Amino acid sequence: MSDLHVVFQVAGAHYVVPANEVVQLESFQGATPVPGAPDFVEGLVQIRGAVVPVINLRRRFGKEPIEPSLDSRVIVVRGGSRTVGLLADRSREVVQLAPDELRPPPDIIQQQASGFVRAVAGRGDRLLMLIDFDKVVGEGEIHGE
Repeated sequence: MSDLHVVFQVAGAHYVVPANEVVQLESFQGATPVPGAPDFVEGLVQIRGAVVPVINLRRRFGKEPIEPSLDSRVIVVRGGSRTVGLLADRSREVVQLAPDELRPPPDIIQQQASGFVRAVAGRGDRLLMLIDFDKVVGEGEIHGE
């Protein structure tokens, strides 16, 4: 049995999040900055009447920030009681991954990725990295509705 995953890119790397946790994908139209928020929080957006914090994944992953483009996407993810937008360079694909395709990342990747990567899967010539939503969000560092 395979599970659907939404694929997105950040700084040339491919990441996935389970599709059943994705509420929707949106074009990035800007966010309202929040004073005192961590620097990786792009700001707040309103989606379907809810106020949602948006995490700039380039900043969160320690990559050079870029100006959002027409390809930029906000992937709205619901993890537990939290709903958060993840700002990615692009996202246009959904793939099926069998559970046995997802393997723990090598130790050096786990250490250097600050725990943001929970598993990896090879797909053709690409490496897909399953993010750890709680680590990416910051386990209590930000709060959304």
